[in-house]
Amino acid sequence: MLRRTTILAAALLLAIGGIAHAEPTTLQLPAPTGPHRLGTTMLHLVDRDRTDPWNGTTRELMVTVFYPASTVRGYPVAPQLTPAAAEAFKVLDPVYLHPELPDEGVDWGATATHSHTGAPAQPVPRPVLLYSPGGADPRTIGTGLAEELASHGNVVVTIDHPGETSEVEFPGGRVRTIDVPGDPRTDPELFRTMLDTRVDDTRFVLDRLVDLAAGRNPDAEARALPENLGRALDLRRVGAYGHSAGGATAAEALYEDRRIGAAVNMEGYLDYLPEQPGQEGELLPVARDGVDRPLLLLGTDGFRDERFERTWAAMLAHRGCTRREQLDNATHWVFTDYGAQAPQLQDAGLMSAEDRAKLVGAIDPAESVPAIRNHVRMFFARHLPR
Repeated sequence: MLRRTTILAAALLLAIGGIAHAEPTTLQLPAPTGPHRLGTTMLHLVDRDRTDPWNGTTRELMVTVFYPASTVRGYPVAPQLTPAAAEAFKVLDPVYLHPELPDEGVDWGATATHSHTGAPAQPVPRPVLLYSPGGADPRTIGTGLAEELASHGNVVVTIDHPGETSEVEFPGGRVRTIDVPGDPRTDPELFRTMLDTRVDDTRFVLDRLVDLAAGRNPDAEARALPENLGRALDLRRVGAYGHSAGGATAAEALYEDRRIGAAVNMEGYLDYLPEQPGQEGELLPVARDGVDRPLLLLGTDGFRDERFERTWAAMLAHRGCTRREQLDNATHWVFTDYGAQAPQLQDAGLMSAEDRAKLVGAIDPAESVPAIRNHVRMFFARHLPR
C-alpha cells in the first residue's frame, strides 16, 4: 500500500511539475485589414493646470498613437503590453476585474501588435480618433480596433485614465495601479468625478495634439518623436470612440468640445448614478440636451437593463444625429480585444464556455471582429470624410 501511495504521489508531482513548466499560451491579435503598414509610439503627457483627483499630484497621462507608416523596415514590432504592465496585468486583471480570465497559463507580455515602434509616419494629414477604454480597463485592450482604424488611414490615440485603470506604465518603468478611494460603480460622487476627469483627460490630449501638429513635442521627457508624426494629424477631422465608461466619455466629450466631429459609444450608460437607491440618475448633458453632430450607439443583445435602455432612449429621442446598432449573440467586452482572445483561451482549455459567454458572448470572432470594425470604421469614414 505504501509503495502504491508513493508511486501515485510521485506521478502527481510529475503531473503538477509538467503543468507548472508547460509552455504558457501566447494570445494573438487579429491582423488589421487596411492597406497601410503601421507605426506606433507612446507619449507621456503632464497637465500642470490640473490636480489628479485620486492621488492629489499633477495629472499625468499615457497615450499610444497608431498611424500609417511610410516604412517599417528596421523598426521593431511593439508588444500589446509593456513588460512591467504585463506583470501587473496578470496579477490584477484576472483576479480583481475579470474573473473569467485565467490567472495562470498565459504569457500576457508575449502578445505582439502589428505596429512598429518609432516608424516614420506618412506625411499625409489623417483624421484623428481618440479612444477611451472601459472603467478600470487599460487602453491596451483596445489595440485590435485601434490598429484596424489606423490601417485604413486614421491616426488613433488610445488614452489611459490613471488612478482608475488597472495598470499604467510610465517612463522609467514606474507603474501606477488603481487608487480610486472606493468603487465608482456604486458611489455617485466618485462616478461623477471619474467621468468628469475622463472628459477633461480627452480634451487635454486633444490640446497636446494641437501642439504636436504645430511642430512642438508634447512628451513630458521630450523623447524623440517618429518622423512626420505631427504632419500626419488633421485636427479638422477629429472623432472619439470608447467602450463602457469610455463610451460615455466619448459621447460627453462630443457634447462639450466642438473640435470633435463624431463619436461612437460602445455600451456606455449616459447618466450619473442616482443619489439614492431606487431613484433615476441624472442624464448626462449629451443625453439631456442632444448633440448636433453624429453619434453612434453600438450595443449587444447580452448587455441590457432598465437604466441602459432609459439613457439610450433619451439620447435617441433627439432626432437627426444619433443612431443605434446592435451585435447579437454577444455581450459587453466583445468590443475589446477579449472578443478575439477569449475564444483562444477557451480553445487552449484556459477558459470555460460559460466564462467566455459571460465575458464576450458565444459569437464567433470571425463574425464579431469584422462586424465591430466595420461599424466603427464606416461611421467615421462617413462623418469625417477625407
